[in-house]
Amino acid sequence: MNRFLQARHWQLFVLMFGLPFIFYIFMMVSIFSAATSGNAVNVFGVFKFFPILMLLVIGVQFGWFWSVAVGLQPKVPEIVKMKIKRFKVFFFIPLVYMALMIGLMCFLLSSVDFLNPQGSGLFAAGVNPAAILVPFAVIIPLHLFSIFCIFYCLYFVAKTLKTAEVQKEVEFSDFAAEFFLIWFYPIGIWFIQPRINKLIQEPSLDAPDEKNSGN
Repeated sequence: MNRFLQARHWQLFVLMFGLPFIFYIFMMVSIFSAATSGNAVNVFGVFKFFPILMLLVIGVQFGWFWSVAVGLQPKVPEIVKMKIKRFKVFFFIPLVYMALMIGLMCFLLSSVDFLNPQGSGLFAAGVNPAAILVPFAVIIPLHLFSIFCIFYCLYFVAKTLKTAEVQKEVEFSDFAAEFFLIWFYPIGIWFIQPRINKLIQEPSLDAPDEKNSGN
């Protein structure tokens, strides 16, 4: 947890945005090269690395969410009641959903061998492609609810940061800027993370009491 809180803004930027951007460039170059050579199989071979990249990005981003929302709680004054249990529930729902989606993506990508003239893979085995569309009737509402949970996590992280800074109850209008900076993290992380670094370097709220008790 402290590694995310103590990390520099450029380190988080590289993990959250830099590496994915480089992969996207590599993927587009590979797709263009495969398209010009007429080899469509190589295109899908590149996509098989996409779930690994998703795991990296999701792990870093949600790990940072958790570190800020939970790790900064000692900096929040006791008079302010943060709904940390609700945050934890809404935090894990999109993680479970995205894990299922990545598993489904891996399953589908493993079945694209039907492009191979030798005729292997899921569709070549005679499975009706329409049967794959059935789960989407369940996926769509789960997807929408997961989006809601993610926005609540953004809301909670922004509120926690602002509350820890001003040491009082805050309204959304007080931390709206932080909310949008966290939402657009490639830009916002350069402004948000230095403030987090500064917060964790400050003594805990109970530090003066501990010193007085020792005298």
